[in-house]
Amino acid sequence: MTDFKSFEFISGNRDKGMVILGDHAMRHLPARYGRLGLPETAFSRHIVYDIGIEGLCRHLCRRLDVPGVLGGFSRLLIDPNRGEDDPTLIMKISDGAIIPGNHPITDEEWNYRIEAFHRPYHRAVDETIASVAEATGKAPLVLSMHSFTPAWKGVARPWHASVLWDSDDRAVTPLLAKLGADTNLVIGDNEPYDGALRNDTMFRHCMMTGIPHALLEVRQDLIGDETGIVEWADRLARIFAEMNADPALHEYKRYQSRTGPYEA
Repeated sequence: MTDFKSFEFISGNRDKGMVILGDHAMRHLPARYGRLGLPETAFSRHIVYDIGIEGLCRHLCRRLDVPGVLGGFSRLLIDPNRGEDDPTLIMKISDGAIIPGNHPITDEEWNYRIEAFHRPYHRAVDETIASVAEATGKAPLVLSMHSFTPAWKGVARPWHASVLWDSDDRAVTPLLAKLGADTNLVIGDNEPYDGALRNDTMFRHCMMTGIPHALLEVRQDLIGDETGIVEWADRLARIFAEMNADPALHEYKRYQSRTGPYEA
């Protein structure tokens, strides 16, 4: 297992004060798990990873010259965007697909995956955010990248992209405004998902610490190839740079989560 990387660090200038995250960027599995009992064709589906996000994160980090962290394993192995106490941390079924390698699962295996994959990823996120804060002496701006399917259960989703958030709107408000300025785009606000999820990546690393942040979902058919990835990287690099220049997005301020009080 020592040759399997649970995360990939993308280098960048820490003095820029920004961090890009891609929780579900990759679809890799350690050799011991094979394909978790799934056919190879399943590994082109959204149930395994966020389509287009690895390429989009790499383009953004390069253009903005900022560091990033990518999850190095498939979300089916264990979901880095869930808390350790979340019952959906290791999925037994996803969008109609039964995951044989996850059911049944022993407590020992469940805990092993947390220790071997989930925690190393989050330590890398912690360390990256801390190193940027140390370099600038200020709160970094953290932007988490995800993608969603064009349709769900046969119903088309109209949004080109959506911003998910809990209660800290400091980065959310300008991001929605800048994306919404393009009249060709339909931009969702906490659609098709609600961004308030206790102990997920943004809760853990930003809400609890008072760091300005936003989670952006891009529709997968729009970033399913290099042309689409470049188009969205062009759009987002400009927007992210403008946001990053705002001193208000580099201040620590903790907001009360909609999920309830923080633990002492």
